[in-house]
Amino acid sequence: MSNDRSHAAAVRGANAPGRGLGVSPRVRRSATVLAASAVLWLAGCALGPDYVRPEIDTPAAFKETGDWKLAEPNDAADKGEWWAIYQDPVLADLMSQVDINNQNIKLAEANYRQALAVAGQARAAFFPTIGADAGVTRSSSRVSNTAISGSGVGGISNSYSLSGTASWELDIWGSVRRSVEAGNASAEASAADLANARLSAQALLAQNYFDLRVTDAQKALLGRTVAAYEQTLKLTQNQYAVGVAQRSDVIQAQTQLQQAQASALDIEVTRAQLEHAIALLVGKAPAVFSLTPAPLRAALPPVPVSLPSKLLERRPDIASAERSVVAANAKIGVAKAAFFPTLSLSATGGFQSNSFADWLTLPSRFWSVGPALAATLFDGGLRRAQTDAAIAAYDAQVATYRQTVLTAFQSVEDNLAALNYLGREAAVQNQAVQSAQEAAQLILNQYKAGTVGFQNVLTAQATAYTTERTALTILGRQFTANVLLVTALGGGWHGLPQDGAAASGAASGGAEAPNGGKASGPSAQE
Repeated sequence: MSNDRSHAAAVRGANAPGRGLGVSPRVRRSATVLAASAVLWLAGCALGPDYVRPEIDTPAAFKETGDWKLAEPNDAADKGEWWAIYQDPVLADLMSQVDINNQNIKLAEANYRQALAVAGQARAAFFPTIGADAGVTRSSSRVSNTAISGSGVGGISNSYSLSGTASWELDIWGSVRRSVEAGNASAEASAADLANARLSAQALLAQNYFDLRVTDAQKALLGRTVAAYEQTLKLTQNQYAVGVAQRSDVIQAQTQLQQAQASALDIEVTRAQLEHAIALLVGKAPAVFSLTPAPLRAALPPVPVSLPSKLLERRPDIASAERSVVAANAKIGVAKAAFFPTLSLSATGGFQSNSFADWLTLPSRFWSVGPALAATLFDGGLRRAQTDAAIAAYDAQVATYRQTVLTAFQSVEDNLAALNYLGREAAVQNQAVQSAQEAAQLILNQYKAGTVGFQNVLTAQATAYTTERTALTILGRQFTANVLLVTALGGGWHGLPQDGAAASGAASGGAEAPNGGKASGPSAQE
């Protein structure tokens, strides 16, 4: 404490008129301005490259557009509830549960909050650190008078202290600014990851839901087919009873019926697994979740397609990859700033006394203030290696970003092609269903008249069932491709112009069954 007081007295003496250096106020002000200007100039420096978005070879149009309408999306507009285009209230209700209960979305949301907190930690380095300390110490000591007798004088003393500290590291080389830039970019990437997790969960739910409804349609088809085969068996048994049919016809009819019954049981496995998958997506245990079987009444909506250049602004996974490139670029500047010295300002002041009465008095005060310059002279190549690692990490993120963009274009092209060709295939397959049903009816009538054998009936009925089930499979693939196209476009096309949009290649009416919900071919004998 006495040293601090002597230092304070020396400073006051040096600044007294006619003593010390005798620097005039004008000179001191000029020096202050120059020092402040130098600090501000240095603070304006930020090492490392400024971010420039990596170039992408963007095609002018999609290859598999076919008859699709090109439309320019408005990314600033709310994309809305993209699943509303299917006009299915059950699907809409399930979607409302995904955002609340899906655990993958909760994980992504927690990661986003963590990224925001990390960005806040980086911004805190812009400000000084201020602390305070207060303490009371009671101590005892004994001082020996003679080395022979060992007698001494002891005493108990008190010490009271109250101090404050402040320290601030100037961001001369832009290390803090680059760290903040990296933290903000990482938070934005995490926000895009959250949006992507939400979109992925919603898309998977839509796929599983439509697969479930197609399975319900196949189950209904099998129910009609089993009923038709039962009537065929009864007809064959009657024919055998009057001596018109052979015993082998009855056995073949029984075999056909039993195969259809086995298929009806097998499809229950698929439906149960799809129901369990939907339960997981809405955050419920499969044991407490169920969906009542219902026909697939959703319609495949018209699909306008965004321009490829706009695709980069709509997909959250692309946004996340691009923000990760920004963060990696900023970390190069952080690594390069480590080569330069750091300048810190620190100050300490307070009161310290052995007497409580004199504790907070002017004679008990102490203080210290001053800058500190620190630099690493040798680190065995550590900083160079860290810089090289940051550059390599940036190159890796650029490659990831470009690959994500290319994958996005591939996904759009794949599903455009799927919708285009599946639409044509569905039209042909529906015609095949009608032809197979008509053929089954004609051959059954011929069998009743005794002009053809029972084997022809079996073949015609099996063909009618197979063609109708294939048509349902194609319909399910169309819905899957439609949902995947929504995902590939970053969440639908809400707000895009719909005028002149081409249909998605399938009938826009109810998709309950390819034959409009009528009975399959074998049941026509009724």
